[in-house]
Amino acid sequence: MKPILHIVFLLSVSFAVAQSALYNSGNFAVHHNAQIGLHTDFINDADFEPSSGLVGFYGNRPIIVSGNVSPTFWDTEILMGSNVFLQTSIMVQNNVNFILGDVLSPTNIPAINLNFMDQGFFTGESNASKVTGFAAINNHEVFSFPVGDPQQLRPLTLNSESTTPLAVCAYFFEDPSNPTSIIQAFDTEEKVKDIGTVTDREFWVLQSDVPTQVTISWNTRSALATIPNATLESIIVVGWSKSSNQWVIIGNSAIGGDISQGVVTSETFVPSDYAAITFGTVPLPTDTFAVDHPTLGNYFLSPNGDGINDFLIIDDMEESPNNSLRIFNRYGQKVFEKINYTNEFRGVANTGSMVPNQTAGLPEGVYFYLVTLDDLGLEYSGFLFLDK
Repeated sequence: MKPILHIVFLLSVSFAVAQSALYNSGNFAVHHNAQIGLHTDFINDADFEPSSGLVGFYGNRPIIVSGNVSPTFWDTEILMGSNVFLQTSIMVQNNVNFILGDVLSPTNIPAINLNFMDQGFFTGESNASKVTGFAAINNHEVFSFPVGDPQQLRPLTLNSESTTPLAVCAYFFEDPSNPTSIIQAFDTEEKVKDIGTVTDREFWVLQSDVPTQVTISWNTRSALATIPNATLESIIVVGWSKSSNQWVIIGNSAIGGDISQGVVTSETFVPSDYAAITFGTVPLPTDTFAVDHPTLGNYFLSPNGDGINDFLIIDDMEESPNNSLRIFNRYGQKVFEKINYTNEFRGVANTGSMVPNQTAGLPEGVYFYLVTLDDLGLEYSGFLFLDK
């Protein structure tokens, strides 16, 4: 690291130490190759001119950046035993070098952020150094936001259809239904029927008016494996719709990994239409039935009144009240049909040429059945042996 000029004295009449802070009340510039190290709070109430120098934050005490005017730096770096707290935005034209310490911004004020301007980028991001709160970009098309919570870096990568004039992003390791850092809540039980479960562990806030895809990841702390019947194939990107005030499916264009750790890229959407985005799964009832019943198998029916196998009972049909059962004989003739079946078949025909012979019932033998579960979008077939 290059030598740094550590500001501890009066620089000029327009930039002075006041009340344990550096105070800029007039034009100030960090000239080419100049390097300044800040160990105290920075109050900026006037233009901080763009330059090609470096302004770094150092030391073991927290540093607060405040004032009525957002300072614009060319390069900046963070090497602190504590954090940089933003009460006004910092605009960066070139590089942010994350070494140690977080940049913290108010989690309920997206307008205060670490802003990567047109050519801005960053290096060195890690669990130990990142943005906790809001990061922003100006005029980028592809960008990975170095956001996270105090413990972990949890980036979100934005891939827009065109240059994005402004986008802001933050990550929250909090229950969307009961967040502690923001006022608005996103009830995980308020969701369209095509969503089974919405995670209660984490979410991102992303605002941009340009259609985009996002890439987000999960890890063991995300605990997606604790969602009942969750698999890699069941994970979907979901968003809290501002228009309908519920979680809706954004969808996936690519996914990889396993249930413990992986990454997913969304379908294209307009981020500003959503107040939050996170992980969901396909509907739990579909998952449960499909996992528990990969096939309904074959059945044995002996309707002789002894109370054993007198009726055709298909377990868990109540998970799809909108269903149908059709039974065919060995010649392909339909002998039984029931919409919304609830275990009524006892070996007697209700359709076709066998209906008049209801007293004797259907002859013994092998029959073919077809079950349709409309609520779950599932269909099963198999054989039924009727014993007289």
